[in-house]
Amino acid sequence: MSASPVQPARDLLGLQGLSGDDVTALLDAAADMKKRSKEGRVKLDDLAGRTACLLFFEPSTRTMNSFAAAARALSADVVVFTAGSTSATAKGETLVDTAANLEAIGADVFVLRHMSSGAPHLLAKWLREMRRDVPAPGVVNAGDGWHEHPTQALLDMMTLREHFDRLRGLKVAILGDILHSRVARSNVWGLTACGAHVTLVAPPAWIPEGYESLRATDDVAGTVSVSSDINEVLGKSDAVMALRIQKERLGGEPGPSGGAFAAELGLTAERVRSTGPKCVIMHPGPINRGVELASEVADSEQSIILKQVANGVFVRMAMLAMCARGAKAGKKA
Repeated sequence: MSASPVQPARDLLGLQGLSGDDVTALLDAAADMKKRSKEGRVKLDDLAGRTACLLFFEPSTRTMNSFAAAARALSADVVVFTAGSTSATAKGETLVDTAANLEAIGADVFVLRHMSSGAPHLLAKWLREMRRDVPAPGVVNAGDGWHEHPTQALLDMMTLREHFDRLRGLKVAILGDILHSRVARSNVWGLTACGAHVTLVAPPAWIPEGYESLRATDDVAGTVSVSSDINEVLGKSDAVMALRIQKERLGGEPGPSGGAFAAELGLTAERVRSTGPKCVIMHPGPINRGVELASEVADSEQSIILKQVANGVFVRMAMLAMCARGAKAGKKA
C-alpha cells in the first residue's frame, strides 16, 4: 500500500476536526513506515541527528516505550523525562519551564502525556510564541486528561484496517468507562471520520453529555450511538474494544467494583461466543484481567491486542517523522 501525501505538520494534538482524508493520510503514512521497516533495514535515518524528548507526567508502559522504540528506529536521540520525586517538578517546576530547559538542550520534537486536558495545546502554543524567529519543536499528544489520545486511536484504526481491509461501514463497539476515556474520544472522532459506525456501551452515568458531538462533522462520516445492552450490541459488531475503569480520573465519584463491572460489561468467554468468530477483540491496555476481559478472551484467536501494540510503534514512527519535518519546515499544524 503506497502512502498518501501527508503535509508536514509541526504538531499532532488530536483527531477532532480532521476529515476522513486527513485520517486516511495519517494511516497511510503509518502503513508506509511499517512497509519500510519490514524491508530488512534495522534502522531508518529519518530523524538522524534529531532529538525526541518524551515528557511523561503520568505513568505509562506501552505508550512511553512505544514512542521510545519508534524514535530510536528512526535513528533519533531520545531524552525521557518522567515526573516524580527525582525530577524538578517535585520542586515546583512548571510544564513550560521543564519544556523550555529541555528545548534549550536541543529537543526537536516533544511527546507529551499529561493529566490536564489541553496541556499539549498549551505547550505547542507557548513554543510558537517563544520561537517566533525560528522553527519551534513539534508536539505530539501522548494523552491529555480525559481529552484525546490520538496515536492510540490511529494504531487501533490501523489494526482494524489491516484486518478488515477497510474502515468504512465497520461496526465497532466501545464498552466501559467512556466518560473518562481519552481513547474512546479519539477513536470515535477518527473512526466516524473514516465512515465506521460506533456504538458506545456503558451505564448512563458513564456516557458523556452531548455524546453526539463526538461524531466527526463530515457529511460522509459514520455514526455514533449509545446502548446499555452489551449482549444485544455484541451480536451486531465487527470489533469490540473494551476499556478499563479510569480509577485515576474518578476523583470523588463512586465507581463499580471489579466484580460489578465484570458482571455488567465484562467480556466473558460466553459473551464473546455470541459475536461469532469474525468479530475481533481489542483493548488499549493496561488490561485488568477478569474485569473488563476474561483471560481466555484476551488470549484468544479473536484477540488482536498484541497486533495493536506492535502497530503502535509504526504509527508513532510516522507521527514523529511528520512533526519533526513540519517543525523544520516551520509550517503551521
